[in-house]
Amino acid sequence: MTSEIQKRKLLVVEDDEDSQKFLNLFLKRRFELQMSNSAETFYEKLENYEFDLILMDVSLRGEKDGLQLTQEIKKIDKYKNIPVIALTAHAYQRDRAEAYKAGVNYFLTKPVKNELLLETLLTALEEHNIN
Repeated sequence: MTSEIQKRKLLVVEDDEDSQKFLNLFLKRRFELQMSNSAETFYEKLENYEFDLILMDVSLRGEKDGLQLTQEIKKIDKYKNIPVIALTAHAYQRDRAEAYKAGVNYFLTKPVKNELLLETLLTALEEHNIN
């Protein structure tokens, strides 16, 4: 009898449809995925599911960006320990500093190599003792 390894739950916050499709294809083997494309669906997903990790695009359409969402959830006890990995096209040092100030745990820039993305997600799980 073989036992299947339980997939970790990952919320992907990304408003670009092509990026969503790629991330879904690339990550669905390793993670149980939920997709969000806005602040509204982000909070809806948090209400209805529990997540081990959040992959957060910094630039989102709408009133709030990924850093604002990160700042907000890091103030809520229920969510403050969920690792947030920022994924952004903004590669300046000040963007990185602002992201860490907002509460992200890891910072990746687009385009990101598949191996680095997966390695960062797995490192986040390990470092936050999410087995």
